[in-house]
Amino acid sequence: MRFALIVGGLLGYAFGKLPGLLIGAAIGALFLNFMKGHLFGKLQKIQAGFVESVFAVMGALCKADGVVSRDEIKMAETMFARFRLNEDQKAKAKAAFNRGKAPDFDLDAELNHFLHISGGQPALLKMFLQVQVSAVAADGVIHPAEHEMLVRTARVLRLPESQVDQLEAMLRGAHAGHAGAGPSHGQTTQQIDDSYKVLGVSPSASDAEIKKAFRKQMSENHPDKLAGKGLPESMREMAEERTREISHAYDVIKDVRKKSA
Repeated sequence: MRFALIVGGLLGYAFGKLPGLLIGAAIGALFLNFMKGHLFGKLQKIQAGFVESVFAVMGALCKADGVVSRDEIKMAETMFARFRLNEDQKAKAKAAFNRGKAPDFDLDAELNHFLHISGGQPALLKMFLQVQVSAVAADGVIHPAEHEMLVRTARVLRLPESQVDQLEAMLRGAHAGHAGAGPSHGQTTQQIDDSYKVLGVSPSASDAEIKKAFRKQMSENHPDKLAGKGLPESMREMAEERTREISHAYDVIKDVRKKSA
Protein backbone atom coordinates (compact mmCIF):
# COMPACT_ATOMS: atom_id res chain seq x y z
CA MET A 1 0.00 0.00 0.00
CA ARG A 2 2.78 2.42 0.93
CA PHE A 3 4.53 1.70 -2.37
CA ALA A 4 1.41 2.54 -4.40
CA LEU A 5 0.91 5.78 -2.48
CA ILE A 6 4.56 6.80 -2.91
CA VAL A 7 4.60 6.07 -6.64
CA GLY A 8 1.31 7.89 -7.18
CA GLY A 9 2.48 10.79 -5.08
CA LEU A 10 5.81 11.15 -6.88
CA LEU A 11 4.14 11.05 -10.29
CA GLY A 12 1.65 13.66 -9.17
CA TYR A 13 4.35 15.86 -7.67
CA ALA A 14 6.38 15.70 -10.89
CA PHE A 15 3.47 17.21 -12.80
CA GLY A 16 1.78 19.44 -10.25
CA LYS A 17 4.02 19.98 -7.19
CA LEU A 18 2.01 19.87 -3.93
CA PRO A 19 -1.53 19.63 -5.43
CA GLY A 20 -0.22 17.02 -7.82
CA LEU A 21 1.33 15.13 -4.91
CA LEU A 22 -2.02 14.86 -3.14
CA ILE A 23 -3.90 13.92 -6.31
CA GLY A 24 -1.23 11.38 -7.23
CA ALA A 25 -1.39 9.80 -3.78
CA ALA A 26 -5.17 9.56 -4.05
CA ILE A 27 -4.88 7.91 -7.48
CA GLY A 28 -2.34 5.48 -6.03
CA ALA A 29 -4.75 4.54 -3.23
CA LEU A 30 -7.60 4.03 -5.72
CA PHE A 31 -5.38 1.82 -7.89
CA LEU A 32 -4.42 -0.25 -4.86
CA ASN A 33 -8.07 -0.77 -3.89
CA PHE A 34 -8.87 -1.74 -7.48
CA MET A 35 -6.08 -4.33 -7.51
CA LYS A 36 -7.21 -5.77 -4.17
CA GLY A 37 -10.77 -6.09 -5.48
CA HIS A 38 -9.54 -7.64 -8.73
CA LEU A 39 -7.40 -10.23 -6.94
CA PHE A 40 -10.19 -11.05 -4.47
CA GLY A 41 -12.66 -11.49 -7.34
CA LYS A 42 -10.20 -13.71 -9.19
CA LEU A 43 -9.71 -15.93 -6.13
CA GLN A 44 -13.48 -16.23 -5.68
CA LYS A 45 -13.85 -17.26 -9.33
CA ILE A 46 -11.13 -19.91 -8.96
CA GLN A 47 -12.70 -21.25 -5.76
CA ALA A 48 -16.19 -21.49 -7.27
CA GLY A 49 -14.79 -23.13 -10.40
CA PHE A 50 -12.76 -25.56 -8.29
CA VAL A 51 -15.81 -26.83 -6.40
CA GLU A 52 -18.05 -27.21 -9.47
CA SER A 53 -15.41 -28.85 -11.67
CA VAL A 54 -14.29 -31.14 -8.83
CA PHE A 55 -17.78 -32.59 -8.41
CA ALA A 56 -18.54 -32.77 -12.15
CA VAL A 57 -15.36 -34.76 -12.81
CA MET A 58 -16.01 -36.81 -9.67
CA GLY A 59 -19.38 -37.87 -11.09
CA ALA A 60 -17.73 -38.99 -14.33
CA LEU A 61 -15.00 -40.92 -12.52
CA CYS A 62 -17.45 -42.71 -10.25
CA LYS A 63 -19.36 -43.80 -13.36
CA ALA A 64 -16.16 -44.97 -15.12
CA ASP A 65 -16.55 -48.60 -14.01
CA GLY A 66 -20.12 -48.67 -15.34
CA VAL A 67 -22.06 -47.92 -12.18
CA VAL A 68 -22.06 -45.37 -9.39
CA SER A 69 -21.99 -47.45 -6.21
CA ARG A 70 -23.85 -46.63 -3.02
CA ASP A 71 -20.46 -46.07 -1.33
CA GLU A 72 -19.51 -43.54 -3.99
CA ILE A 73 -22.78 -41.62 -3.58
CA LYS A 74 -22.23 -41.65 0.18
CA MET A 75 -18.67 -40.44 -0.40
CA ALA A 76 -19.93 -37.48 -2.47
CA GLU A 77 -22.36 -36.56 0.31
CA THR A 78 -19.52 -36.84 2.82
CA MET A 79 -17.48 -34.48 0.65
CA PHE A 80 -20.31 -31.92 0.78
CA ALA A 81 -20.05 -31.94 4.57
CA ARG A 82 -16.26 -32.21 4.67
CA PHE A 83 -15.83 -29.18 2.42
CA ARG A 84 -18.34 -27.29 4.59
CA LEU A 85 -20.43 -26.24 1.60
CA ASN A 86 -23.33 -23.89 2.27
CA GLU A 87 -26.77 -24.74 0.87
CA ASP A 88 -26.20 -22.86 -2.38
CA GLN A 89 -22.78 -24.45 -2.92
CA LYS A 90 -24.18 -27.87 -2.03
CA ALA A 91 -26.94 -27.52 -4.61
CA LYS A 92 -24.40 -26.53 -7.29
CA ALA A 93 -22.09 -29.39 -6.28
CA LYS A 94 -24.94 -31.93 -6.53
CA ALA A 95 -25.95 -30.59 -9.92
CA ALA A 96 -22.32 -30.77 -11.08
CA PHE A 97 -21.98 -34.37 -9.82
CA ASN A 98 -25.14 -35.41 -11.69
CA ARG A 99 -23.91 -33.56 -14.80
CA GLY A 100 -20.69 -35.56 -14.63
CA LYS A 101 -22.61 -38.85 -14.49
CA ALA A 102 -24.54 -38.05 -17.68
CA PRO A 103 -23.65 -40.12 -20.79
CA ASP A 104 -22.94 -36.97 -22.84
CA PHE A 105 -20.61 -35.38 -20.26
CA ASP A 106 -17.49 -33.95 -21.94
CA LEU A 107 -14.68 -34.76 -19.50
CA ASP A 108 -11.92 -33.11 -21.51
CA ALA A 109 -13.90 -29.88 -21.92
CA GLU A 110 -14.54 -29.69 -18.16
CA LEU A 111 -10.89 -30.32 -17.36
CA ASN A 112 -9.74 -27.72 -19.88
CA HIS A 113 -12.20 -25.25 -18.36
CA PHE A 114 -10.69 -25.77 -14.92
CA LEU A 115 -7.18 -25.65 -16.36
CA HIS A 116 -8.05 -22.20 -17.75
CA ILE A 117 -9.66 -20.67 -14.65
CA SER A 118 -6.95 -22.05 -12.33
CA GLY A 119 -4.25 -20.44 -14.43
CA GLY A 120 -2.61 -23.86 -14.74
CA GLN A 121 -1.17 -23.62 -11.22
CA PRO A 122 0.42 -27.05 -10.54
CA ALA A 123 -0.36 -27.06 -6.81
CA LEU A 124 -4.09 -26.52 -7.44
CA LEU A 125 -4.15 -29.07 -10.25
CA LYS A 126 -2.49 -31.68 -8.02
CA MET A 127 -5.03 -31.02 -5.25
CA PHE A 128 -7.83 -31.36 -7.82
CA LEU A 129 -6.43 -34.75 -8.84
CA GLN A 130 -6.02 -35.79 -5.20
CA VAL A 131 -9.74 -35.23 -4.55
CA GLN A 132 -10.57 -37.44 -7.54
CA VAL A 133 -8.29 -40.26 -6.38
CA SER A 134 -9.88 -40.14 -2.92
CA ALA A 135 -13.34 -40.24 -4.49
CA VAL A 136 -12.87 -43.28 -6.73
CA ALA A 137 -11.25 -45.21 -3.89
CA ALA A 138 -14.33 -44.73 -1.69
CA ASP A 139 -15.52 -48.30 -2.37
CA GLY A 140 -12.16 -49.69 -1.25
CA VAL A 141 -10.63 -50.31 -4.66
CA ILE A 142 -9.59 -48.33 -7.73
CA HIS A 143 -10.90 -50.23 -10.76
CA PRO A 144 -8.80 -50.37 -13.97
CA ALA A 145 -11.34 -48.17 -15.83
CA GLU A 146 -11.17 -45.60 -13.01
CA HIS A 147 -7.39 -45.68 -13.04
CA GLU A 148 -7.35 -45.08 -16.79
CA MET A 149 -9.69 -42.11 -16.40
CA LEU A 150 -7.49 -40.72 -13.63
CA VAL A 151 -4.49 -40.98 -15.98
CA ARG A 152 -6.52 -39.23 -18.68
CA THR A 153 -7.42 -36.51 -16.18
CA ALA A 154 -3.76 -36.00 -15.30
CA ARG A 155 -2.80 -35.75 -18.98
CA VAL A 156 -5.41 -33.08 -19.76
CA LEU A 157 -4.35 -31.11 -16.67
CA ARG A 158 -0.76 -31.34 -17.97
CA LEU A 159 0.39 -33.30 -14.94
CA PRO A 160 2.76 -36.26 -15.26
CA GLU A 161 1.02 -39.63 -15.20
CA SER A 162 3.24 -40.53 -12.26
CA GLN A 163 1.07 -38.15 -10.20
CA VAL A 164 -1.71 -40.74 -10.27
CA ASP A 165 0.60 -43.47 -8.96
CA GLN A 166 1.92 -41.06 -6.36
CA LEU A 167 -1.57 -40.16 -5.09
CA GLU A 168 -2.72 -43.78 -5.09
CA ALA A 169 0.39 -44.65 -3.08
CA MET A 170 -0.38 -41.81 -0.70
CA LEU A 171 -3.90 -43.15 -0.22
CA ARG A 172 -2.61 -46.65 0.55
CA GLY A 173 -0.09 -45.12 2.95
CA ALA A 174 -2.85 -43.24 4.72
CA HIS A 175 -4.82 -46.43 5.31
CA ALA A 176 -1.71 -48.28 6.51
CA GLY A 177 -0.65 -45.41 8.77
CA HIS A 178 -4.09 -45.02 10.30
CA ALA A 179 -4.16 -48.74 10.94
CA GLY A 180 -1.23 -48.28 13.29
CA ALA A 181 1.62 -49.24 11.02
CA GLY A 182 3.86 -46.29 11.83
CA PRO A 183 7.58 -46.30 11.06
CA SER A 184 8.41 -47.97 14.36
CA HIS A 185 6.17 -50.96 13.58
CA GLY A 186 8.08 -52.13 10.53
CA GLN A 187 6.92 -51.83 6.95
CA THR A 188 5.89 -54.12 4.12
CA THR A 189 7.63 -53.91 0.77
CA GLN A 190 4.49 -52.27 -0.65
CA GLN A 191 4.52 -49.56 2.03
CA ILE A 192 8.20 -48.82 1.45
CA ASP A 193 7.72 -48.63 -2.34
CA ASP A 194 4.72 -46.37 -1.84
CA SER A 195 6.69 -44.05 0.41
CA TYR A 196 9.24 -43.47 -2.36
CA LYS A 197 6.39 -42.84 -4.83
CA VAL A 198 4.82 -40.29 -2.49
CA LEU A 199 8.04 -38.27 -2.45
CA GLY A 200 8.52 -38.82 -6.17
CA VAL A 201 12.01 -40.31 -5.81
CA SER A 202 13.71 -43.58 -6.73
CA PRO A 203 14.78 -46.05 -4.01
CA SER A 204 18.33 -45.50 -5.32
CA ALA A 205 18.19 -41.77 -4.49
CA SER A 206 20.69 -40.45 -1.96
CA ASP A 207 19.65 -39.26 1.50
CA ALA A 208 20.29 -35.68 0.39
CA GLU A 209 18.06 -36.10 -2.68
CA ILE A 210 15.29 -37.59 -0.58
CA LYS A 211 15.48 -34.75 1.94
CA LYS A 212 15.37 -32.21 -0.89
CA ALA A 213 12.32 -33.91 -2.43
CA PHE A 214 10.59 -33.97 0.96
CA ARG A 215 11.15 -30.24 1.53
CA LYS A 216 9.96 -29.44 -2.00
CA GLN A 217 6.77 -31.46 -1.53
CA MET A 218 6.06 -29.85 1.84
CA SER A 219 6.60 -26.37 0.41
CA GLU A 220 4.40 -26.95 -2.65
CA ASN A 221 1.58 -28.47 -0.59
CA HIS A 222 1.56 -26.03 2.33
CA PRO A 223 -2.14 -25.22 3.04
CA ASP A 224 -1.50 -21.46 3.31
CA LYS A 225 0.30 -21.41 -0.03
CA LEU A 226 -2.53 -23.35 -1.68
CA ALA A 227 -5.13 -20.99 -0.16
CA GLY A 228 -3.26 -18.05 -1.65
CA LYS A 229 -3.52 -19.67 -5.07
CA GLY A 230 -7.28 -20.16 -4.83
CA LEU A 231 -7.89 -23.41 -2.94
CA PRO A 232 -11.18 -23.02 -1.04
CA GLU A 233 -10.64 -22.68 2.70
CA SER A 234 -13.05 -25.58 3.18
CA MET A 235 -10.48 -27.87 1.54
CA ARG A 236 -7.68 -26.94 3.93
CA GLU A 237 -8.21 -30.17 5.87
CA MET A 238 -7.42 -32.25 2.77
CA ALA A 239 -4.30 -30.17 2.14
CA GLU A 240 -3.20 -30.75 5.74
CA GLU A 241 -3.79 -34.48 5.33
CA ARG A 242 -1.55 -34.48 2.29
CA THR A 243 1.32 -32.85 4.17
CA ARG A 244 0.89 -35.42 6.97
CA GLU A 245 1.14 -38.27 4.45
CA ILE A 246 4.24 -36.70 2.91
CA SER A 247 5.80 -36.50 6.39
CA HIS A 248 4.78 -40.10 7.09
CA ALA A 249 6.40 -41.30 3.86
CA TYR A 250 9.60 -39.45 4.73
CA ASP A 251 9.63 -40.99 8.22
CA VAL A 252 9.14 -44.49 6.75
CA ILE A 253 12.10 -44.05 4.39
CA LYS A 254 14.34 -42.63 7.12
CA ASP A 255 13.45 -45.48 9.45
CA VAL A 256 14.09 -48.18 6.82
CA ARG A 257 17.42 -46.67 5.82
CA LYS A 258 18.49 -46.30 9.42
CA LYS A 259 17.78 -49.97 10.12
CA SER A 260 19.60 -51.13 6.99
CA ALA A 261 22.67 -48.95 7.63
